[in-house]
Amino acid sequence: MTGPGFLAVDSGGSGLRAAVGAGGRGPLARAASGGPVRTGGRGIDPGHFVERLVPMARALCAEAGIERPEVAVVGAAGLAGLGDALRAELPDALHRELGVRRAALAADAVTAYVGALGPRPGAVIAAGTGLVAIGTDLTGWRRADGWGHLLGDCGGGAWVGRAGLEAALRAHDGRRGGSTRLLAAAEDVFGPAAELPGRLYPRTGRPAVLASFAPRVGECAADGDPVAVQVLRAAARHMADSAEAVCPAADAPVIGLAGGLFRMGAALLDPLDEELTERLPGVRWVMAEGDPLDGAVRVAEDLLAGSFTLPYDERMLCVTGPEGEVVTRAAGVRT
Repeated sequence: MTGPGFLAVDSGGSGLRAAVGAGGRGPLARAASGGPVRTGGRGIDPGHFVERLVPMARALCAEAGIERPEVAVVGAAGLAGLGDALRAELPDALHRELGVRRAALAADAVTAYVGALGPRPGAVIAAGTGLVAIGTDLTGWRRADGWGHLLGDCGGGAWVGRAGLEAALRAHDGRRGGSTRLLAAAEDVFGPAAELPGRLYPRTGRPAVLASFAPRVGECAADGDPVAVQVLRAAARHMADSAEAVCPAADAPVIGLAGGLFRMGAALLDPLDEELTERLPGVRWVMAEGDPLDGAVRVAEDLLAGSFTLPYDERMLCVTGPEGEVVTRAAGVRT
């Protein structure tokens, strides 16, 4: 092995993913486990996080031939609003259990940004089950939406799926604004329309269930269903709203598109292109270069190489040493 080791982690609603590697050699071993880290009265549960992560990290270090990771980078969903306990306890736990000397804790929007665009100015729309937009001019961070499916995430997968199911039930009732195509798709996925509330409301993972219908909305839109087309056009408007709010001033801004929702292709990308062009003259959008775990790897490699340039923020992105010593200070975040 050449170069010090690193641990990169992506923690989200679908579970934990991790990679261990060495400076100059990139990731050498990867693993994933299903199920999210628990949240409770203290926010993200640091004890459960350590319980889930440490055995995986030790196994990856053994597989990669790395004695200990010098640096750990953790991108976690909910860190900005639910991460106080995690920020207070995780760096010491990683030092104690794995020998980590520097730990970077980042909101998953930040690691999604780095995975999509790298460490350069711009904005990223991250659209999966939810939706969040994040931008930076390399002096600070701006975030828009990401408020969850009850308060926001407008234009994300759960939003699209819910709008599609609403149109299906309108058709079932004979109300205006319904789509028989979406009704047929909904019954194909969930069974009889009248039973849909009973199948959906008791579920603990309702956002994921709603988002599971989004691809069918995309298929109906691609086939020309006018209601589905309007749903995706509305989603594109919401995405452009968030991108406009966070995009740094530039003559030709770059916006990265990250997340599984964009796999719909032209049915979503064409209206989004129109909305972005109208709001941000000269805009150029690109598909993400990588995912949030790739972003965490990039941050780890830059920290090891001493070439880290992203702005720090106490809630969105901070780097600490053992026993909570703050290595870098925040530049500020606007939400």
